[in-house]
Amino acid sequence: MTMRTLGATTLGVAAAAAAGSIASRTHTSAWYTRLTKPAYVPPSGVFPIAWTSLYADIAGTSAVVIDRLRTAGQPRKARRYISALVVNLLLNAGWSWLFFRYRRLGLSAVGAAALALSSADLTKRTAEAEPRAGLVLLPYPLWCAFATVMSAHTWRLNR
Repeated sequence: MTMRTLGATTLGVAAAAAAGSIASRTHTSAWYTRLTKPAYVPPSGVFPIAWTSLYADIAGTSAVVIDRLRTAGQPRKARRYISALVVNLLLNAGWSWLFFRYRRLGLSAVGAAALALSSADLTKRTAEAEPRAGLVLLPYPLWCAFATVMSAHTWRLNR
């Protein structure tokens, strides 16, 4: 992987993380504290650790795949992968806005489901281009599926 590609994917991931972080500054707000949450929701300290690891995986594996596709003479597949990555990162940041900023629990559950599907698609594309990178990215759709369950359950508990 080239440093240029890794820099670009890292910048994209960092932008999504920053946008989500801006929206979730209210995470410790009275509103969030008052929400009834499922018993299996991890402690707040788990989320930054999980997301930092996942964001690093996304940036690294995406850079590997983009360069692999370009080197293999598949620029169209590389562009489609980049498009799928951009959509995924927009969905990723968008969930925080729906949940924390706008407090739309039902819509955030739908957003989480869209993100889980997008992450599964991104992981599939990654595995097709580079199987080992696909394995490295596998925790991402699994975490997003778990987040979908948490979001939907939180919505149901707070209707």
